[in-house]
Amino acid sequence: MNNSFIDRRLFIKISGLMALRISSEVIFPHTSESAEPYKVSRTVLAMGTTVSMTLISASMEKAEEAMGLAYEEINRLSGLMNRFDDGSPISQLNRDGILKYAHPDIIEVISHAIKYYRLTGGAFDITIKPVIDLFKVKFSGVKYEYPSKKEINETLDLLGSDKIEIKGRDISFTKSGMGISLDGIAKGYIVDCASKILLSQGIKNHLINAGGDIKAMGARADGKLWTVAIQDPIKENNCLDVIQLSDAAVATSGNYENYFDGAKMFHHIVNPKTGLSPIQNASATVMAPTAMEADALATSLLVMDPVDGVRFIDSLPEREALVISRTNKIKRSSGWKSIIEM
Repeated sequence: MNNSFIDRRLFIKISGLMALRISSEVIFPHTSESAEPYKVSRTVLAMGTTVSMTLISASMEKAEEAMGLAYEEINRLSGLMNRFDDGSPISQLNRDGILKYAHPDIIEVISHAIKYYRLTGGAFDITIKPVIDLFKVKFSGVKYEYPSKKEINETLDLLGSDKIEIKGRDISFTKSGMGISLDGIAKGYIVDCASKILLSQGIKNHLINAGGDIKAMGARADGKLWTVAIQDPIKENNCLDVIQLSDAAVATSGNYENYFDGAKMFHHIVNPKTGLSPIQNASATVMAPTAMEADALATSLLVMDPVDGVRFIDSLPEREALVISRTNKIKRSSGWKSIIEM
């Protein structure tokens, strides 16, 4: 199992917080005269989660080949961005503070991360690794204690994506001790790249679900839009909304079960301004044109005040959001109703 990323969203049955609902019909075998398409599905372990693909194609052989190429792309990119692998470029950057001749995919992801850092006013920040490392040290092993205010403040000096410099193909940090985690953006980017592979192979209708980062292109085999059921993170088996997707993506960020401490105050998502984990929101779901953007914006909204977060999404065209607070108060963006299945 490739432990490239922390599995934050866990949309599907693994966490029971979001279920993907797709057409259940099986449309093979076919006769040579049949004009109906095939639906080809496969689920594998990748990026530390389950990655499912459903492809609609007139040729099963073509769909299988395209799917194989898409999974190869996922594995290639996961290897580049796996911070847990000591030999990966991201680990080298975190260890040395500089990465020369960085791969174009890494430059693109980090460049977009800096853009979202600026767009969200610092709510999205890939340089939170020092804080996460502090949590791991404090809450692991025999010595179990909460980080002090002084220790947290010391890590805050190392945060800020504006301290990342990209010059040509070289990436570097302006302060010693900095580190990045691409958990809130890389998975979405990889899903987008896999989708591009499928499109390049002529598979216009497909759906990819990588542990909750979902990209839906075209339509299902029955011609209807892909649908995603948004479930309540607090009330089990309670579906809040069912949304329709075509040529768009959706991602959810939540604190759910990945806590470092027994009191559930410290988890894997960090507010870069305080060095603490946000506790006011239970989950944030974002629909956007790309999985990378949905991924980054969902992480940002979990950190933001729910009212401010939804207002922020309303300021962006073709983006929608649903935010659920820890007290089960629900905030929806102004255009969210337009994507709900009727």
